[in-house]
Amino acid sequence: MEKISVKMTKTKNPVYFIDEKEVKELVKKSNPTKKIGDINIPELEKKLNQLPAVDSANVYLNLNGSLNLEIKQRVPAFRLNKDNRDFYVDEKGTEFPTSQNYSFPCMLVMGDVKKSEYVKLAELIQKINHDEFSKRYFIGISKSKDNYDLLTNEGYFNVEIGDLENIDLKVKGFKAFVEKYLIYQQPEKYTKVSVKYDNQIVTTLNPKYKDNDSIIAVGKKELEKLPLIKKKKEEAEKRILNEQKQQPKVIVETKPKTSQPKKEIEKKSPKKVIQKPESKPKGKVKIE
Repeated sequence: MEKISVKMTKTKNPVYFIDEKEVKELVKKSNPTKKIGDINIPELEKKLNQLPAVDSANVYLNLNGSLNLEIKQRVPAFRLNKDNRDFYVDEKGTEFPTSQNYSFPCMLVMGDVKKSEYVKLAELIQKINHDEFSKRYFIGISKSKDNYDLLTNEGYFNVEIGDLENIDLKVKGFKAFVEKYLIYQQPEKYTKVSVKYDNQIVTTLNPKYKDNDSIIAVGKKELEKLPLIKKKKEEAEKRILNEQKQQPKVIVETKPKTSQPKKEIEKKSPKKVIQKPESKPKGKVKIE
């Protein structure tokens, strides 16, 4: 085996989890004699494909004794922090560990994300990365129970999106909110902006922001009225119920109409006689 040629397949985003030196060391361990006849190509391919950061590996020999290795590395779609573990997930939904030698720049996701959600989450992050507005605003994602929040670079508020359905519409709604309203407000005014509901945006005020004091005070007064309104409603319902109980009942007796038995009616009513039309006499034909 005169030469070992290692080719790293180019990806959209360059990754460097493994290098040529590491691959060549693996080949030497698999074939210490360096003889072509001793190379077990299927076994070598299997070992390369078992490397966590390798997406696919192809090994073949040339007639001149050159061993060729084509390797494609996994590209992380996001980095997930789950159950005190930190690992990457690619666009196919495959988990693989982080590297001590290399860190890939990608969005951080936190929370109890299910494996069945990996692919949809990767699609969401891909859409964010391809949209200048979203890429400028969102820097991370967190999940609490079944609810997803987009973390913003402002750091003052989160964008609640709920589940991973209708993502385009939700991001479009937030974009409209920012361009038509938020640009005239201070970002620290809110702690959360929710776009998970259909055709509406719900905001949560920040109680620590001074300008919100008067609005929050009015809101508290309205909430304090609710128990009183409920009590008055219950009292009114009881009063109506008592008045209905106290009213005397009026019973109106009605005599049933006498009706003749069916048989008698049949006797009195004359039967209709249907007369059959008289048959016309047949025409006579005289033959001479």
